[in-house]
Amino acid sequence: MKNIKSIAGVALLAMMATTSHAAKSVTVGELQGFTGPLESMIGAMSGGANLAVTEANASGKFLQGTINVVQGDSVCIDPAVAIAQAEKMVNEDNVMAIMGPNCSGNTIAVIEGVIVPNGIVSISPSATSPAIDALDDGGFFFRTAAPDTKQGPMLAKVAMARGQTDMAVTHSNSDYGKALADAFVAAYEGMGGTVTVFSAHEDDKADYSADVAALSAGGSATLAVLGYADTGGRGIIAASEDTGAFTDYVFGDGMISEVTSGAIADGSWGAKPSPSAELQAAWEVVATAGGVDGKGVYSGESYDAMALIILAAQAAGSTDRAAIQAEVMNVANAPGNKCHAGKLGECLKMISGGLPVDYVGATGVELDAVGTPNGSYAEQEVIAGAFTTVTVHN
Repeated sequence: MKNIKSIAGVALLAMMATTSHAAKSVTVGELQGFTGPLESMIGAMSGGANLAVTEANASGKFLQGTINVVQGDSVCIDPAVAIAQAEKMVNEDNVMAIMGPNCSGNTIAVIEGVIVPNGIVSISPSATSPAIDALDDGGFFFRTAAPDTKQGPMLAKVAMARGQTDMAVTHSNSDYGKALADAFVAAYEGMGGTVTVFSAHEDDKADYSADVAALSAGGSATLAVLGYADTGGRGIIAASEDTGAFTDYVFGDGMISEVTSGAIADGSWGAKPSPSAELQAAWEVVATAGGVDGKGVYSGESYDAMALIILAAQAAGSTDRAAIQAEVMNVANAPGNKCHAGKLGECLKMISGGLPVDYVGATGVELDAVGTPNGSYAEQEVIAGAFTTVTVHN
């Protein structure tokens, strides 16, 4: 499948501590939607995840040897495919943990069908449905992306501040789309906003003209699109632009893509998860040096998800899945020595020396009791044909 490959850690990096250390290797699964509705985002996300692996391998400080990555395509919105890929990783590839999945529906299915039954850690960089926090995951699931209960109210607050007091709202008919839309609409109406039409759209349809006609019947010139940039969301935008139905758009994080910004005029805006300006700038330096698009949506969260797996395994001193699970919260949260993106070698050395670490990473990781971060969001406006950060909202 497109963009899928098996990555052998970063070659046999010499400078291992001993001959026996050099001979050892471990495998981590990378379960992402390489094809499907997030395809245009996955390059930066996968790049971020594999940069953490490259960095750890290059340091020679990971006690379990060379880290290899096996990739699986979840296609994002097909739970059966995601489960099959996860089962292969667990049963055939013998991965010590899984970085991913991405989309919320697939993530829920993988948690219930693979993660819990097999007792293996999964850390998602982008699954944002609030429903995930209510699952009985046995403590094996974590995420580095904040839930939609945070993003929805932020979108509503910014919309009202921009004077967008009425709009139509459409969302992907998925766990992600519905959860984000419900959170947004509740907050927006609570602030005095008017939703003229509220409807779901199916992904991968050939024609969205009827959807757009129904949405525009409410009379608003503004449309909020809370879906996926590479499937239904793109179709909605294309139909709207073809007919002139809407002149202004508001986007959720799943729409922040050059696919979207290249199809509309300047002035529309959306939100994507983002750390503080200081952390984002630091991450972009690290990412650029590693050949990764540090401005890509969820690129930093992907680096952090993989880094947490690596550091937890180091703290466990083992590839035992339960032992890794027991260490994730310990390395993710305070107290401890601050551990930043680009410094994984130093972090691994501290852990092997018996020192506690507090992983800050690319995005300022700090997890709550169920393994979810609070998160902050960048307000991004389309300027000169590209999404550009205007400000960051905590």
